[in-house]
Amino acid sequence: MDGILCIDKPGDHTSFDVVARVRGILKQRKAGHGGTLDPMATGVLPIFLGTATKCCDILPNDRKCYLAEAQLGAATDTQDCTGTITERLETRLTEKALREALGAFEGGYRQQPPMYSAIQVGGQRLYDLARQGVEVKREKRAVLLHRLELRAFDEEKQTFTLEVECGKGTYVRTLCDDIARRAGSAAYLTALRRTMSAGFTLADCLTLEELTERAAAGKIEDKLLPTGRAFGGLPRVYLSPKQAVMLRNGVKLSAEKLKCQTDAGKVAVYGWQEGFLAVAELNPSSGLLEGVKLFCAR
Repeated sequence: MDGILCIDKPGDHTSFDVVARVRGILKQRKAGHGGTLDPMATGVLPIFLGTATKCCDILPNDRKCYLAEAQLGAATDTQDCTGTITERLETRLTEKALREALGAFEGGYRQQPPMYSAIQVGGQRLYDLARQGVEVKREKRAVLLHRLELRAFDEEKQTFTLEVECGKGTYVRTLCDDIARRAGSAAYLTALRRTMSAGFTLADCLTLEELTERAAAGKIEDKLLPTGRAFGGLPRVYLSPKQAVMLRNGVKLSAEKLKCQTDAGKVAVYGWQEGFLAVAELNPSSGLLEGVKLFCAR
């Protein structure tokens, strides 16, 4: 089975747990996910099956959207509700103060990754060090915030909800605490739901229960998305049957003969008869289609 299944990940599951469940339900050995979600988080988790697993490291759309709920006035070691409270503050924020703090983060900022993360330092995962009580220096990294909106604020309960559209590598739980700190308080995440990942939305998703039912009834195909869907934002190049055979055989094709611009960068390659074939890059110096990653049999 080749293609993409989007799962609405349940809470208390790791992303790997979901991949393992999908493998078991579909009896599919080759599967991987696009974009890790913390165990407490729910929402869009694209699962790539068969030849589509080649997509995982070349997805052109790294934007993700989240709805994040947070509690003000305290911090935890994990920056979410699964951790232990490490700090309490008496400061009570107003909506105005929170909105003013929010403005400083629009567009992006330099974020320090949390200790409870999968980043490696000296060959060790940060979360492994954190569980040993060890804290190490982490370099701040630039993160992009394409959209940042305060969706709800409860002054009495000191809770807020953010809608975040961000780039790769953004830790939303860290963002919530950073915003709160700027306003004079602290915060930890109480709920996180991913509503979009790599162009896939909740409308594309199945729950694990729905997947199980469909698999038993033999009705998976209508929810299996074509691999080319992951590259829908790239310019398209179409090949004749002869050119498609040449591509499969490793021949570099001329951009001029394909009648496409050599400055197009990465492109999605389609056959007029075969459909989606590959992702490639048009080299402006050589004028050739290069760096081809095939999604079809040679």
